Amino acid sequence: MEIRRGRSVEVDFFRGVVLIVIVLDHIPGSTLSHLMLHAYALCDAAEVFVFLGGYASAAAYTAVLARRGENAAKLRFVRRSWEIYRAYLLTAMLMLVAGAVLALLHLNQPMVERTGWLPFAVQPLREAFDIAVLRQQPYLSSVLPMYAIFALCVPFAVPLAHRSALRALGVSVAMWVLARPLAALLSIDGMADWAFNPFAWQLMFVLGILSRVQPISERFHASRTARWFTRAAVVAVLAFAILKLFVLTQPLPGTLKQNLSVDRVINFVVIAWLAAQFVRTGGIAWLARRLPAVVMVGRTGLVCFVAGTLVSLIVDTATPHTSHGLSGVLIGLGGDLVAIGAMLMIARGWHGWRGQQSGTPANGAGYG
Repeated sequence: MEIRRGRSVEVDFFRGVVLIVIVLDHIPGSTLSHLMLHAYALCDAAEVFVFLGGYASAAAYTAVLARRGENAAKLRFVRRSWEIYRAYLLTAMLMLVAGAVLALLHLNQPMVERTGWLPFAVQPLREAFDIAVLRQQPYLSSVLPMYAIFALCVPFAVPLAHRSALRALGVSVAMWVLARPLAALLSIDGMADWAFNPFAWQLMFVLGILSRVQPISERFHASRTARWFTRAAVVAVLAFAILKLFVLTQPLPGTLKQNLSVDRVINFVVIAWLAAQFVRTGGIAWLARRLPAVVMVGRTGLVCFVAGTLVSLIVDTATPHTSHGLSGVLIGLGGDLVAIGAMLMIARGWHGWRGQQSGTPANGAGYG
């Protein structure tokens, strides 16, 4: 993607799509989730979300650095880390409250167990402490602690990427290779503790940063080598799709996602290359101009992520799970449309409220 001043409408569009997909992917009865990335690839929306977070963070850091200097840019991301941590606590609280309500009403027992309400009800003080220190992370909140850590690392990662793309990538790859031993040192290797190993997932974040500060030149994109890369990427995407659809039909071990396995990285990279070619043609910008509501979701990312966790839980609870065949598909599709509509309304409402508060249109930056 080419560096430009201001926000990238393509990035905001992709972020909006991914945030909506994350909501749908966490609705077990969703119909549309069967068409999403995880259905035909070894990676899923999580890789896209983290990659775009790195890209947007690099853009925000560079912009603040240019306008207000290094100290202001560093302070911006310290504050951002605190904002993400507070969003994590809010998400955790929402999940626990939702679990309590569902338990009280005897609804959606599987979701009650996922929210972590049952152990919290037995030992609330201990569980609250574990949540605060990130030892326990309630359902759907586990990606945010990783983001809080990444925000603190932005003031170091972005300047390093500016100085040397190879050095930044080398450090990131080395940390990714050693992710499990590093996680074990801090006792976060178990799935019950951290659903995303930050030492592994930082690779996606750093790839996003590099895509912003050290983009591939237009001259290379127009070269014969790039055209061969595109052909190879098409073949690789199709091969991964066949593998996922017809060979790996059983759920894969959760540790592969937790520690960002090499096959997930390769699958994401070839998909990202093809997506970059669509961006170059102007196709994504054309779509974004015609779907401004989706772009708005991308521009209110943190709010929509937190609210989206509640949307997915509510839609899942309200959707009957006993229907099969065509009726099940239609019910699932109805729930999907409700969830998508809710996300679009949340983004629009938050954008309008922020605009009234500041007297100017709310735009946000970084993870915003």
